[in-house]
Amino acid sequence: MARRRSLGRGLDALFGADADSAAGSDAATAAIDHLTPNPFQPRRRFDDEEMENLVASIRENGVLQPLLVRPLAPAADTPAGPAPAYQIVAGERRWRAAQRAGLHEVPVLVREMTDLDVLQAALIENVQRQDLTAVEEAEGYSRLIGEFAYTQETLGRAVGKSRSHIANTLRLLDLPADVRAMVQDGRISAGHARALLATPDPSAAAQVVLSRGLNVRQTEGLAREAQADRQADRAERARPARDPDTMALETELAEVLGLRVAIRASADGQSGELVIRYRSLDQLDHLCRRLSGTDL
Repeated sequence: MARRRSLGRGLDALFGADADSAAGSDAATAAIDHLTPNPFQPRRRFDDEEMENLVASIRENGVLQPLLVRPLAPAADTPAGPAPAYQIVAGERRWRAAQRAGLHEVPVLVREMTDLDVLQAALIENVQRQDLTAVEEAEGYSRLIGEFAYTQETLGRAVGKSRSHIANTLRLLDLPADVRAMVQDGRISAGHARALLATPDPSAAAQVVLSRGLNVRQTEGLAREAQADRQADRAERARPARDPDTMALETELAEVLGLRVAIRASADGQSGELVIRYRSLDQLDHLCRRLSGTDL
């Protein structure tokens, strides 16, 4: 647990050594083709423009910050080339950019690390640099909880985030795959996605958000409307069987007014209520004008 509490201070704390002194003791260079990506890497999307900027910088200045790697068990070379000797823990983007820049080797910092250390380091590096999408962050948290028995509270301390942030981020994994993809490619924000969780059909609601260009607050309003409609529908279904003539009259009035209409009759059928639901002040104003005869 002591190690977990230290993780929020960054990668240096994870390895228990100052970066400069560590570089002095374990710094080395490794051939590009002796390195292999990290299977625990939570980041799956690398922005093309940012990558090209990094490639240009590396061509000009080289790789200034060593990649953090761990040694792999020796393996026989394959027909395609030498077997990787190291697995990248942190710095995959620099490795990819170095390949594009035509480098043959990169500086590395070698550490013996467990799978848990590797997953933690990759997640912390990306979270602290804000390199992950909200969905990638959620998937990283989920993996730490599922595979390494973290609780939301201990995980929050580990990555320097509040427990509520961890919980709200994990909720994004409850969204349908198509909506998670929209977050991944930036079509909607994490704020939009959290609001969509409150809708009966997040996929359909997400399409409304995109087509109307709704901001987060407007999306939250859309979710409230959807919840109200769902509750009204449930209440309607829970009522005893209703008179077909009354239902037909409701439909007719709704078509005329363009608003949801409900007729609630008393037990003897001789009295009742006519309920007209509006969703905005504009709709209310239009209804008042219709009823007063000023909007014919």
